[in-house]
Amino acid sequence: MGSTAGESVTPGHATSITRPGVWLTELSLVLMALIWGVNFSVVKFGTTLVDPLAYNGVRAALAALLLCTIVGVGRMPLPSGRTIVALLLLGALGNGIYQYFFVEGIARTSASDTALVVAASPAFTAIIARMMGVEHLNRRAVLGVLGSIAGIVLVVIGSSQDEGKTSLFGLGLVLCGSVAWALYTVMLKPHTERVANLPLSAVTMVGGAVPLFIVAWPAVSRTHWAALPLPGWGAIVYSAVFSLVIAYYFWYHGVRVIGPTRTAIYSNLQPVIAVLVAWGMLGEVPTVWQGCGTLCIVGSLMLARP
Repeated sequence: MGSTAGESVTPGHATSITRPGVWLTELSLVLMALIWGVNFSVVKFGTTLVDPLAYNGVRAALAALLLCTIVGVGRMPLPSGRTIVALLLLGALGNGIYQYFFVEGIARTSASDTALVVAASPAFTAIIARMMGVEHLNRRAVLGVLGSIAGIVLVVIGSSQDEGKTSLFGLGLVLCGSVAWALYTVMLKPHTERVANLPLSAVTMVGGAVPLFIVAWPAVSRTHWAALPLPGWGAIVYSAVFSLVIAYYFWYHGVRVIGPTRTAIYSNLQPVIAVLVAWGMLGEVPTVWQGCGTLCIVGSLMLARP
């Protein structure tokens, strides 16, 4: 999600829990949105210090290693061999192809515009789910999809008038990544009902990290890591540990405790946070086009919720 999304929408079921537990869960989801909202600027900053491919390969590998360690130390049960193969292939799509397009795109455009395009991922998810017969779109959902697309169009129009900080090619890469993430989300749905959250995260992250690292190896090998300043390392650690591990855990926990619908609503905070953080951290002053696009996208996502 910053990934994507980010950085994902994983189905689940709400369960009964005491009110303090619900309150803590909702607080963790606000923190999740904050982590992912900040991540856009962190990745944008990090890719100015390190080749985007090298940055992406190292952060994905770090996240996969940490998740596998957690699952291994906790002796969490893994799914069957056939399911593992399916999850690895899906991980190559959701955590490999998506992350490639996301990081390569954000390196060529502004963090705020990237966040707004990624925020429209649920619209692509709805379209793909309808095409695959997984979900039926009611009138509100259709209006939500159209509104999200309209928001992207507004962002693109604004970006075409500000060539100094963004590029249509970069936005195109991010858009391709959002479609890849949406397809991954729909295809992952059956597995989320049978596989525990952390093992699922670990296997799919490995599925994406391995091909990413292979593709990134030439860039990784020629990068002078000893010369990388501390802020650069901080960006890699943040976008790996916080964005790909901790925020994912908050998301999965929210889906289990309060259900996917209420959990997804918190992700709507991301583009607003991302635009404000990019303004303060990177000097990306919000534009009228971005403001209109934000209203269209966030409003459409809220409209499409049941």
